[in-house]
Amino acid sequence: MTASRSAREKKAAAEAGPLARVKIDLGADQQFVYKISCTTCRVKGNRSWSAYRPGADNGFMAAMDRWIFHLNEKHPGAEAPCLPSCRRPSSALHERRELSDDGR
Repeated sequence: MTASRSAREKKAAAEAGPLARVKIDLGADQQFVYKISCTTCRVKGNRSWSAYRPGADNGFMAAMDRWIFHLNEKHPGAEAPCLPSCRRPSSALHERRELSDDGR
């Protein structure tokens, strides 16, 4: 059984952390449209920074990828459940690069 829109919204909001505002709407094609916005960052016209991605699971993953990128770039010390899974591989990659640069 597919999760309801409100259940998906709650799960996405929990994973995105306290700096995020998550909204899931239905697009013209009746697919979910994921919008994750930052509660602190402003862009042109004093609007909140946001990622807007249509599609079911792919839309969720794409929106979360943009959100993770935003957190890493603009809020490097922020905590969110979605971050530890992406920071571990990233730190391992940096360690491997440092080892290869040392000639080992």
